[in-house]
Amino acid sequence: MRTELVSEPGDPARPNEDFASVALPASGQGGAVIVLDGVTPPRTGTGCLHSVPWFTARLGGALTELTVSLPDIPLAEVLSRALARTADAHRETCDLSHPRTPQATVVLARWSPDSVDYLVLSDSTLLVRAPDGTVTPYADDRLARLPRSALATNALVDANLRNREGGFFTAAADPSVAERAVTGTLPRSGVRALAALTDGATRWVDRFREGDWAGCLDVVREEGAQALVDRVRALERADTERVFLGRSKTHDDATVVLVEL
Repeated sequence: MRTELVSEPGDPARPNEDFASVALPASGQGGAVIVLDGVTPPRTGTGCLHSVPWFTARLGGALTELTVSLPDIPLAEVLSRALARTADAHRETCDLSHPRTPQATVVLARWSPDSVDYLVLSDSTLLVRAPDGTVTPYADDRLARLPRSALATNALVDANLRNREGGFFTAAADPSVAERAVTGTLPRSGVRALAALTDGATRWVDRFREGDWAGCLDVVREEGAQALVDRVRALERADTERVFLGRSKTHDDATVVLVEL
């Protein structure tokens, strides 16, 4: 088994809001990948005393423990329990009903000798490579399906679309959001490699159109996870006319985790 993990902040002067881990139980009978992309809050506040990195560290730590300590529990239930535990850690000090309470996207993958379970919530991506080289992306595309006009301002997103029917969902304070995640199970024999990427890394495909998902995974497998991040950074710097980036931030936190089974 080969594992590789790279996580780089978009701005060296700001904390990285992503979280990533690979858990390999002592039994040697499986493992898990956990990737979170913290949602950068607006300047107007979140109703919370804690930062996004605090939240992703808490939630990511809980998910890392629970995905391997509860191997028979579905991943949606694992996420629900981890969200409840994290909410309890600051329920007494913070307004968890605030629409911008700290939150994150989620990618989970857990493998055993027989199967690979996956969960994706919001706009991070899981890539799965089959024995024949076919690469399949698993994603929650609800945010991508929203019209651009609906995403004109953060205020409108918070009021009408975030964690609401007809909008999109992120992992915040409500454990029931786990039921909204994209989940599934694959036979272990049909999986040769997994790659979990935050949207700061998937820009190579979905923003700059430099290649498809198979090509993206090839870069990671053949050149390393850092090579993909470096390619994205070069493209971001070159887009001085904002042709591809539009109103998006120039550099975003970028995380890539590769597991070859």
